[in-house]
Amino acid sequence: MVRDGGGMPGWLGGLVEEAFFVACEAHETRKKNEKNIFCLYCCTSICPHCVSSHPAHPLLQVRRYVYNDVVRLDDLQKLIDCSHVQPYTINSAKVVFLKPRPQSRPFKGSGNICLTCDRILQEPFHFCSLSCKVDHVVLQGEDLASILYRFNESDLAFSHFENLRMDSSDMLEEEHGQGMQEAVQYRECSAASSRRPENSEVVKKNKKGTGFFPHIVLTLSNRRKGAPHRSPLS
Repeated sequence: MVRDGGGMPGWLGGLVEEAFFVACEAHETRKKNEKNIFCLYCCTSICPHCVSSHPAHPLLQVRRYVYNDVVRLDDLQKLIDCSHVQPYTINSAKVVFLKPRPQSRPFKGSGNICLTCDRILQEPFHFCSLSCKVDHVVLQGEDLASILYRFNESDLAFSHFENLRMDSSDMLEEEHGQGMQEAVQYRECSAASSRRPENSEVVKKNKKGTGFFPHIVLTLSNRRKGAPHRSPLS
């Protein structure tokens, strides 16, 4: 994150550099002590149990999507101009990534890409995250004041939070892709199994069994009969 020049406020630099969803040292013994709130007044991340120590401070709720920190677009737009930053939809709400996500390899080819980190984007967006837009504005020598808003602290009060964290049951992109792939493999295996020719004799013998352990039934039915064992005379 570029920090020199451009009149960057402390809360903006702290927002994209703070560590979220880590355990709060001050409330290690408490449940739900993950730092998923950012105090714009103190420029630090806090957990829900810390809120009482930040009375009347403007707070911003940070969420988790695809293992990266995001903020709801409606909340972030109260602070800074988020135009040209690509949003994503989760739980029927649009969110914006705070920092660029790591890429396995740089993009090579034509297409719409982030002006800062070269990530592939949809049209007509130019940045993949808030950090990329801020970096671009600073590197262009522009004043950050042109994209910053004067916000009403009452609009960022803790009482306005819908939840403190997204539910763990929310679908993630990687998990959804993996689940779709497993489903396709399952359908292909099922189709192949249905097309497999079956031995009529084996099927006939299986029908005589219980159906739960067909292999065991076949083994017992094919065993050579030996001499009968008679009970000893009394």
